Amino acid sequence: MEGYKNYRKKNVQPMRPFIEGEDTSSISINPEDMPPRAGGMVATNPSNPKDQWYVAERFFLDNYEEVK
Repeated sequence: MEGYKNYRKKNVQPMRPFIEGEDTSSISINPEDMPPRAGGMVATNPSNPKDQWYVAERFFLDNYEEVK
C-alpha cells in the first residue's frame, strides 16, 4: 500500500453497540458494511457527538478493546 504509514490513536474512541433496526440516518456507513448488523458498533467524535459512524464487528474485534 504505497504512500500509507501506520498511525496509532492518541486517545480513546467512544463507541456503543449498534442496535438492529435503529434509525441510521445520522450514522455514516460504508457501502461494503451494508446492511449494518448487531455486533457492530457506532463510534462518535467526542468533539462533535453528531459525527457518528458504523464500525463492522470484525474490524471492531480485530482492532479495539474496552478501556477499563
